[in-house]
Amino acid sequence: MKRLLDWFRRAPPPIPDALWARTVDGLPFLAALTVDERRRLKTLAERFLADKEFSAAGGLRLTDDICVAIAAQGCLPVLELGLSAYAGWVGIVVYPDEFVVPRRIQDDDGVVHEYDDVLSGEAWEGGPLLVSWRDVQLAGDGYNVVIHEFAHKLDMLNGEADGIPALHSDLTVEAWERAFFPAYEDFCRRVDGGEDTAIDPYAAEAPEEFFAVLSESFFETPALVAGDYPALYALLRRYYRQDPLARRYPAS
Repeated sequence: MKRLLDWFRRAPPPIPDALWARTVDGLPFLAALTVDERRRLKTLAERFLADKEFSAAGGLRLTDDICVAIAAQGCLPVLELGLSAYAGWVGIVVYPDEFVVPRRIQDDDGVVHEYDDVLSGEAWEGGPLLVSWRDVQLAGDGYNVVIHEFAHKLDMLNGEADGIPALHSDLTVEAWERAFFPAYEDFCRRVDGGEDTAIDPYAAEAPEEFFAVLSESFFETPALVAGDYPALYALLRRYYRQDPLARRYPAS
């Protein structure tokens, strides 16, 4: 009985129903979830909000709407994987718009280059996740900065981001490489050849960006991924243990 009482004391506060409905109804890829999936996503988002620490930067005023929108979208990829996939970090920093991160790199000749990188989101290994609220609000048509950066966090769970996330028992590294890298190499050829791809060409930057961008598309425009790269779609379906293509999206 004591353990049960302790659990209730630690239970995260619920997201108000009106706020949750407003969040879900405003995002087609969340509105397409079944009643049971929405219920489980809400529970997951409540636990996520209790576990993580949100802070604002750049003069943004943090609101419940902002935090719940990020939690709902960020928890979608781990709906069937659990919050343990987001272990090892706690901070989420929200900017009002794109933000600048100073960079300092040394080239092969030992010359140090310093520059400012303008970003809409970034995930730091072992550190916080940063997002632009303006970009968060652009979600819904194949572009999703939250899913993108949270996919990087999944990729970092087993070390430096490289396009191969920590795989559960349903997948092997060999199976991942067999489906993932041919798709990545084909996409790079298409982008290098000047094709105007429906999938964001930024995916050709590196394997880790391909994984993050294709995760955005997997949840928001699944038919596009399944049409261009059916083997990769099947791989992501096995990894995320979800099948967005089978969901019924609301009419636009």
